[in-house]
Amino acid sequence: MASFGGSTRRHPRSRGRTWPDRATLGIIGVICAVAGFFVLGIVLGPVAMVCGWLAMGRSWSGARPVQAVVALVLGAIDTLLAIIWLASATGSGYGMF
Repeated sequence: MASFGGSTRRHPRSRGRTWPDRATLGIIGVICAVAGFFVLGIVLGPVAMVCGWLAMGRSWSGARPVQAVVALVLGAIDTLLAIIWLASATGSGYGMF
């Protein structure tokens, strides 16, 4: 019989992993990047870039998962296109292009 406060099982579900892990962050980043091309690119682009950066382990060296790189690149393109679109929409009627 286990006594109060002295249990032998600490946290059986933790196993040293935290959620979200790198693969999950990469997938979330790709989904945000693709959705950002259609709606709210100025918000979802940076979210995809942050998720991709965290999925890469916050470093440029070593092996990188494909989803992380795709999320980072598509998020950057998405953000850049949203900034260009906003800059052209706020012009004095002549537009940027």
